[in-house]
Amino acid sequence: MFVGPALALAIFALRGERKRAEYVAARMAELSESRGQPMPPAALIVPVIGSLDGLRETLRSLAEQDYPDYELIVAAPDADSIPAGELPSKVKIALGGQSGRTWLLLSGVRAARRRTEVFAFAGSNGVASKFWLRALVRPLSDEVVGASTGFRWYAPEPPTFWSLMQSVWNGVIAGMLGPGASDFVWRGAMAITKDVFLQARVAERWEEAEREDFALVRAMQESERLIVFAPGAMVVCTGRATARQFFRQARREMALAREWLPRLWWSGLVAHVIYCGAMLASAIAIARGNRGAEWALVVLFGLGMLKGANRATLAKAQLPDQKAWFDRYSWTHTFWVPLATWVWLFVLLASVFE
Repeated sequence: MFVGPALALAIFALRGERKRAEYVAARMAELSESRGQPMPPAALIVPVIGSLDGLRETLRSLAEQDYPDYELIVAAPDADSIPAGELPSKVKIALGGQSGRTWLLLSGVRAARRRTEVFAFAGSNGVASKFWLRALVRPLSDEVVGASTGFRWYAPEPPTFWSLMQSVWNGVIAGMLGPGASDFVWRGAMAITKDVFLQARVAERWEEAEREDFALVRAMQESERLIVFAPGAMVVCTGRATARQFFRQARREMALAREWLPRLWWSGLVAHVIYCGAMLASAIAIARGNRGAEWALVVLFGLGMLKGANRATLAKAQLPDQKAWFDRYSWTHTFWVPLATWVWLFVLLASVFE
């Protein structure tokens, strides 16, 4: 009941890794070749709300982008929300007067230059590579693409057990991003052209929405435009997490996925029930002396760990500045996969009660 479907799922999941690797390699090569080429004028908007941990490093990395024509706009409710000394000299400040995130984003959009052709949005916590903005904007040149998205990678330094587990857990989501249309955007790295922003009436949706990322997804779906993943637009989060912090955040994110992305949530739950059921059934069979179950468990672990290793390899290719961290800790994305599978099942079940 469990082992056969689990092996089939693992093999099926592994089949897409080659295409994902080819996609990342091709896009990173294009990114390297495009350096110095003209790019559309962009407004990079960062809403400052809630915790300010890591804000200094985030803004410094965003102010040093290898992008020919962009302005960095920090949107905050009021001047007191921005600690003194946190802002690089090139930053433009947009005061929204309200603390809602969508309201702040809209205040940043309104503060952008008239000649702006692309709106890019970043979070206030996470370090971006110098080519991050170019990577995020480049896919928008395709007419069928409505929005692009990057994602995060947790690289805690120095790490703890639960901060590394958070990295492995999060890596599974990063592993879903590849060629073709994406089902979601990550609010810490997303971009849209000004024309599409206006045509899809994104501003009107944001005025009524609690979450700008899900509202943007709905706008792209209704306007029949694609959301694509932009390799190279990864943001590194170096902070550490306790077990409580990790589970609280993971459960909240999966509860949001259950509400807004039910197909993905259900497919994840079913897959992890099957995987964990197969592990448990194999362990029971091994205890009863079944030699075949030993091989089944070895194959199941091997396929999962191989995919985890590939996730870390592709992330390393997109984050060359983090090579030292990957050299020391990427092994966790291989050998911790079986344990992370059970953590995933627990989080998905717990999200039902969020």
